[in-house]
Amino acid sequence: MTNRNDETTRDNIRTGYAEIAKTGAFIGESAREVREKLAGDCTSDPVGGSCCGGLTMSVDDLAEQIGYNPEELEALPEGANLGLSCGNPAAIGALKPGETVIDLGSGAGFDAFLAGPKVGQDGTVIGVDMTHEMIAKARANIAHYKKNFGLDNVEFRLGEIEHLPVADSTADVVISNCVINLSTDKPQVWREVFRVLKPGGRVAISDIALLHELPPEAKKTIESWVGCIAGATMVEDIRAMLQSLGFEQIQLTQKPEYVRAMTQSNDPLYQKLLAMLPDGLKVQDCITSLDITARKPTASCCCG
Repeated sequence: MTNRNDETTRDNIRTGYAEIAKTGAFIGESAREVREKLAGDCTSDPVGGSCCGGLTMSVDDLAEQIGYNPEELEALPEGANLGLSCGNPAAIGALKPGETVIDLGSGAGFDAFLAGPKVGQDGTVIGVDMTHEMIAKARANIAHYKKNFGLDNVEFRLGEIEHLPVADSTADVVISNCVINLSTDKPQVWREVFRVLKPGGRVAISDIALLHELPPEAKKTIESWVGCIAGATMVEDIRAMLQSLGFEQIQLTQKPEYVRAMTQSNDPLYQKLLAMLPDGLKVQDCITSLDITARKPTASCCCG
């Protein structure tokens, strides 16, 4: 039976990401309060729900801090990078020519367009996103990608990551960037990842995870979900989900660079979270960006 609260949360997240696709930023209550105080003195690209210069860095600066190559960023279609990344899944995935890649929650196409040249003309990248506006933005960016790279190997499909519009055993690699934490049914997401991977296929995912349980009030506002905080899972719970499905070679690598960057830039959501934490706890003590790699067994097995 579908949980009505889960459906409401999913609809709210979809609305938030539709706003990001249209405007370049999700303007949550924290950011609105800050904008009012600074009288709209906005000078930089938006990250974390704000475009105010003293508060945030540009989307490209954030991407470089978490491991993206400036030359790669320069070649991307305008607007593909919306500042929604917390890692670099294509890099940890060690993508090879000829491979088929599925990007969960592909947004405006940022990681999909970076993965395309790595797999080459004989490879395929399939981006999946649940938001009509994101799919439209990504598809509009395909022409620029084709012109810049001379490749026609990236496509985008509307769908939920809990029910991927992809056949069984399609992918050599499943990537995702700061998206699975948004799902209200994470075990189902991982079952879908297992299903669409070929035997021997691998996972290369960057996501937000918890090192310490968050205060209940941190999970009450939709901006905490859209900001990839309220829906995050404890690191060891992620390991348990992967193990239960039969994934092998599981590696969970904490990457503090993202949370450090967001806190040092005075991102409104992270500042609001800091104010909620007990004395002595820092945001970095509770939240981490996590690189998740694993492999589906070559021999078939029951994944429940």
